[in-house]
Amino acid sequence: MNIGIVILAAGSSSRLGQSKQLVKINNETLLQRSIKIALASAANEVLVVLGANAEAHRESIAHLSAKTIYNPDWQQGIGSSIKAGITYFDKKNIDAVIILVCDQVFLKTQHLQKIIANFQENKSTIVASKYKGIVGVPCLFHKSLFNEIAKMNDDVGAKKIITKFSNNTIYVDFPEGEFDVDTLDDLERLRGM
Repeated sequence: MNIGIVILAAGSSSRLGQSKQLVKINNETLLQRSIKIALASAANEVLVVLGANAEAHRESIAHLSAKTIYNPDWQQGIGSSIKAGITYFDKKNIDAVIILVCDQVFLKTQHLQKIIANFQENKSTIVASKYKGIVGVPCLFHKSLFNEIAKMNDDVGAKKIITKFSNNTIYVDFPEGEFDVDTLDDLERLRGM
């Protein structure tokens, strides 16, 4: 089966006050790290959706073999970037797409591989991550849901689709998934770990 990965990297990181995509941990940016994790999985293609600070972000990842697209509607919300990624892959021979963000610092390739394996074994239309009672990204959507995703509001994320189709969803535990980098406090906690 052909799997695409969409990395959402279009936001302006307003709560952090600087580009979270360019925050460095162990000598690489969060965006570079996410791309490397995605490229090491069993996915066929990795796409990065850019928006705010697009040129700086594109330059920082030029040496990596991920495709990039610019979402002109990035300010409308995360849903607009999800839709941009889905639209890109809808024109390709892709069976499913995994959506992920670049600031889940404890994400590992093995988790993406677990998601893909669950999809291949169970033929479910959604395979979502689960942490602290929350369901969310990284999350895989079968192509049969692409039209549904295309209709969602720009300001909502993948959780709304997961909830709507919960009967067709498999959950993969990702306990560290709750930690992401949104504020300076998060960044300080991360650097103190």
